[in-house]
Amino acid sequence: MEKVKRILTGDRPTGPLHIGHYVGSLRNRVLIQNEGNYDEMYVFAADAQALTDNFDNPKNVRKNVLEVVMDNIACGLDPNKVVFFIQSEVPELTELTFYYMNLVTVSRLHRNPTVKEEIKVRGFDESIPAGFFTYPVSQSADITAFKANIVPVGEDQLPMVEQAREIVRKFNSIYNTDVLVEPNAKIPNTENERRLVGTDGNAKMSKSLDNCIYLKDSPEEIKRKVFSMYTDPNHIKVEDPGKVEGNTVFTYLDVFCKDNSFSKYLPEYKNLDELKEHYRKGGLGDMKIKRFLNDILQEELKPIREKREELERNPEYVLNVLKEGTMKARKKAGETLKEVKKAMMLNYFE
Repeated sequence: MEKVKRILTGDRPTGPLHIGHYVGSLRNRVLIQNEGNYDEMYVFAADAQALTDNFDNPKNVRKNVLEVVMDNIACGLDPNKVVFFIQSEVPELTELTFYYMNLVTVSRLHRNPTVKEEIKVRGFDESIPAGFFTYPVSQSADITAFKANIVPVGEDQLPMVEQAREIVRKFNSIYNTDVLVEPNAKIPNTENERRLVGTDGNAKMSKSLDNCIYLKDSPEEIKRKVFSMYTDPNHIKVEDPGKVEGNTVFTYLDVFCKDNSFSKYLPEYKNLDELKEHYRKGGLGDMKIKRFLNDILQEELKPIREKREELERNPEYVLNVLKEGTMKARKKAGETLKEVKKAMMLNYFE
């Protein structure tokens, strides 16, 4: 019997998505969809999870649910092929999380590298909200409720998928069942795609650092951000030899440059290797490579922005997509929950 392929992924609705999200996960989602080699695909707005560190700002979370869904559709995900839903509107996920809490120790959560990093970034220390601390368990509920075996994620989410795998193995072992399905993460192929640096060279893109290029940015905003990018601080004059490694512009070119980019925008070079070699030798100015990158990004982001603007003019359509998808998601999650409770002997009235 051929194995059923179910795909699930999602986004925290704390703001519009940027090109780090795009190369880290969104592009992979669209690729998987277009290949068509799957049976079911779910994409959700993780609003309940977003509230774990935005509990005093529900208005922001609510507003950004539509933002992230519009970003996904604008990138090429088709609501006729993908089930979009809102996490908090599927209460079965909360019940599954409650049961899974018994399968994970506090020390194991402490060891989760993503949780450790997020605690550090947010300065929580011992004042960490319990909901935030346990959100890997919530993510495991999201994944297993839909029996997803493929989870397209950014590299930073790999520990979350591993946590889900551990919960699945422990649950199936304790209750002598095969109800839950072990997921496998799907991450981008290259290091730069997995964790795209900010425009300032910072390892993490962040709204507060103003180092993101958003999918919804105007052509003028994209140009401004590209032209303000960090390069090699020792490459002061055009004739100076330049360093490619750690140079943000070249990092972005590695990710976004296509085979035909040079014939379109920089025909005096055959490929990226030739451009890098010239920069290393000296005689190539930073503004020239920034203009080249700007041309490439404008081409990549223009259709996404135009589709997004179309969606912004029709929010009712996006809401209907979410409403229909959430109904389907509840049905699927409800079926899994019923199986889980039966395995746990919590089916008293059956």
